[in-house]
Order: sequence, then structure tokens, then C-alpha cells
Amino acid sequence: MPKLSTLVSQFESFWPLADAEAWDNVGLVLGDTTSEVTKILVAVDLTHAVIDEAELAGVQLILTHHPVLYKPLLSVAESGLKGSLISRLIRLGIAVYSAHTNADAQTDGSSSLLASAFGAMYLRPIVATTHGFGHGCIGELEEPLSLELFAKLVAAKLPTTARGIAIAGRLDQQIKTVAVCGGAGDSFLGDVLASQADVYVTSDLRHHPALDALETPREKPLALIDISHFAAESLWVDAAAARLSAVSGVHVVVSEIKTDVWEKVIVDA
Repeated sequence: MPKLSTLVSQFESFWPLADAEAWDNVGLVLGDTTSEVTKILVAVDLTHAVIDEAELAGVQLILTHHPVLYKPLLSVAESGLKGSLISRLIRLGIAVYSAHTNADAQTDGSSSLLASAFGAMYLRPIVATTHGFGHGCIGELEEPLSLELFAKLVAAKLPTTARGIAIAGRLDQQIKTVAVCGGAGDSFLGDVLASQADVYVTSDLRHHPALDALETPREKPLALIDISHFAAESLWVDAAAARLSAVSGVHVVVSEIKTDVWEKVIVDA
């Protein structure tokens, strides 16, 4: 059975640390690199429910997409959320590794996986970088679809969540060129507007940037589809697990915990 240090080297060949954004905190979060690993759990987020799942499954390593730590901690007291998570993991002997923007920057990152799932081909990044593939991606559908039919396709390819998906634009608008960004992508709205995209699919769109994008004069209007952040990145979890199963020599399981934060939508009061 491989040591954690061997798996860390394997992860960093897949998702180079140098490809992460400066603000991100990727890599080994905690764990003894000399310990042996027989089972890995792959999840979008690290929560107590995910740790429950890991403990029950008998895993020694959790691979998450979202890092559990973004900012320096001044305390790991168990009365705080981060302290309670970390202390529990240490007691259980479970290591944690995170691959986030460094994974997204690859050709098989969350944006490319989403675009391919939606039927987009000939993928190129929304914003090219000097490392990896780039941020987001743009591709072409084989045949145009109305915005309504394309949105239904998007919904069908994602795990079901309480809020579903939100659509902005004329439902009969023809969609051929698709822009996609896994995770929160409204920071790339300007780049998408400058492209030939007919629709932009991403998560966590804020009111003012979205409204400005819809109102911006353009040769053809830009439609928007807002999808669950968790659902969007769950595709990466499945792909990462499949990749690790093929090369790591350990048993890999995919988390069944939905960490989408919303539980119910009330449309009519």
C-alpha cells in the first residue's frame, strides 16, 4: 500500500501547485506523509458529515476540491468550526489534501468537464494563462438549441439541488456558443461579454454584475444560467475519483454527502 507522500507526489503531477491562484490554499492540509493509505474519500467540501462518512468507510485520506483552510488560523480550539474539524481528523488519523484552482486550471478541470457534459466541443479557455489550461472554457454545440432546451439539458446533467438552476434571457434565444465556469464565475463576465458566447453558465452570480451583463450593448444578447456551486463541482469529484482509481493502487470512494447549502425554495408565499 502506498504512503501518503507517494500519493501527494501523484496528486501534484495531476494538479501542479504552481497552477493554483495566489489566494488559494491547495495541497496537503494535514497528515503524516509516512503513513500508509489504503482508502481515499473524494468530496467537494470538508464538513462534519463528510468526516462521519470517512470514518464509517475507514479511509485514511480525504481529497477535497474546496480547501478547508483559506485564511491563517489563530486558534484550533474545538469550540470553533475549523478547530473542531481539524482536531477530529487528527484524532481519527485522517489526512486531508485539497486540489482547487490548480485542478480547475487543467484540461480536465471542472469547467471543461461541465462544458463537455453540456455537449460543447472545441473547448478553449475564457481567460488563457501561462500555466495549465486557463480559467473557464468556451465551446460550440453541434447544433443550436433554444435557451429553454439548453437549460433543461444543463439541469439534467447536474445533481438535483433545492434551488435547481436560474435562467436569464429569452427562452427562444438560440444557443450555439457556450461559456462555462465551474464555481463562482462572475469575475469573468467582462471576458465572456467580449467573446462570442451566447450563454454563460456559472455559479453564485451576484445581482449587479449579472444585471450589468444583461444590459451591456452587444451584437447578440448574453443569456445567463446560474447553477449550484456544489452541483457544478461534483462532476470534478467523480472524474478525480476515476483517475485515482486507475493509478493510485488504493480503493477510492466518492462522497455521497450533498454540501449544497440550500434545502428548500419557496416560490409563492
